[in-house]
Amino acid sequence: MTTERFEFRGHAGDMLAARLDRPDYPPRATALFAHCFTCSKDIPAARRIADALSGLGIAVLRFDFSGLGHSEGEFANTNFTSNVEDLVLASRHLESIGLEPMILIGHSLGGAAVLKAASEVESVRAVVTIGAPADPSHVAHHFGKNLDKIKVDGEAEVNLGGRYFKIRRQFVEDIGQSNLRPAIANMRKALLVLHAPLDKTVGIENAAKIFGAAKHPKSFVTLDTADHLVTRKADADYAASVIAAWVEKYLPRENKRHMGRIPDGTIRVSEDDVNGFRQLISVGGKFQLMADEPVRYGGTNAGPNPYQFLSAALGACTAMTVRLYSRRKRWPVELVEVDVSHAKSYQQDCEQCMKPEAKIDVFNRILRVSGSLSEAQKGRLVEIAGKCPVHKTLESSSIVNTELVTL
Repeated sequence: MTTERFEFRGHAGDMLAARLDRPDYPPRATALFAHCFTCSKDIPAARRIADALSGLGIAVLRFDFSGLGHSEGEFANTNFTSNVEDLVLASRHLESIGLEPMILIGHSLGGAAVLKAASEVESVRAVVTIGAPADPSHVAHHFGKNLDKIKVDGEAEVNLGGRYFKIRRQFVEDIGQSNLRPAIANMRKALLVLHAPLDKTVGIENAAKIFGAAKHPKSFVTLDTADHLVTRKADADYAASVIAAWVEKYLPRENKRHMGRIPDGTIRVSEDDVNGFRQLISVGGKFQLMADEPVRYGGTNAGPNPYQFLSAALGACTAMTVRLYSRRKRWPVELVEVDVSHAKSYQQDCEQCMKPEAKIDVFNRILRVSGSLSEAQKGRLVEIAGKCPVHKTLESSSIVNTELVTL
């Protein structure tokens, strides 16, 4: 994953600070993340969800609303409506760089904002809320005794999460006039509602109201014991995995070329990027994989390189061989893991492949086995690892026949 920092102009002309987390290969889709009330783009939940989604091929833009985090502007001059406007402007910025958002994700009041903004962003196909209020005016309960002062005096300093923010009358009036039910009913986007039953900040009844107002397709998933800010890493990772699995249905299908009929026992490799190195791999027409080279070598890093596939074959074969032997011997082997490393760069090695003095390949293998085994049994498993068929193939001289066929 790579992270790009940049700025774009918000609703009042102020520059808003943003981060774009990109996968290491061309993204399948782009998500726009709206943070919680008085939070920032760098809140742990936002970072972790962005990390997880980018790891699954989805680029994520998160930004600080006006007056928060690293963005310009004065928080006291913002309100719910201005947040929605900033979301729409963020989506337009993404469109201008060829990454139009297909997914909107909002946390807490940010969830209410994405519900309101969804119908204004044509490219969006799916909307996700996390601990969102069904009514923006819900945040007024944070103001406590200051609410009357705000209404009478026009503003007040309010302690929110240990920090003081100036809240003005226009903010309270704006959230009071913001009715989400029509926006939810008419947004015509797929909706996923994530909410923790024990959320003490925004009660679970809010999720029920949002879900009830929405039209299909819609889904609800509980975040179990998560807190409102989803501060625990396990909860954030779970939320990200749910979002990624759910949104898959609403993303455009990847255009995979038909590779023709492939005979059993044959692996067909076909270029997927004639200007780079990306390759589509079909194993007998049943399994599809992808090979590539890192960006620094001219690839897009969309898959393992050829030597990594070779290392994977050695590791898989070793684990299977050790498991088969221990099963026959009825040894108490609980888990087998194999680490394989190969230091060569495919591109650099290929350039030297015609030279007779080319160095021999070295694969470093670490066999990890759990279970109550004696030292003699452990030693025997190391011997058995050396008998795996792929190991023997790599150590022996092979014959490769090549025939050219014109397409």
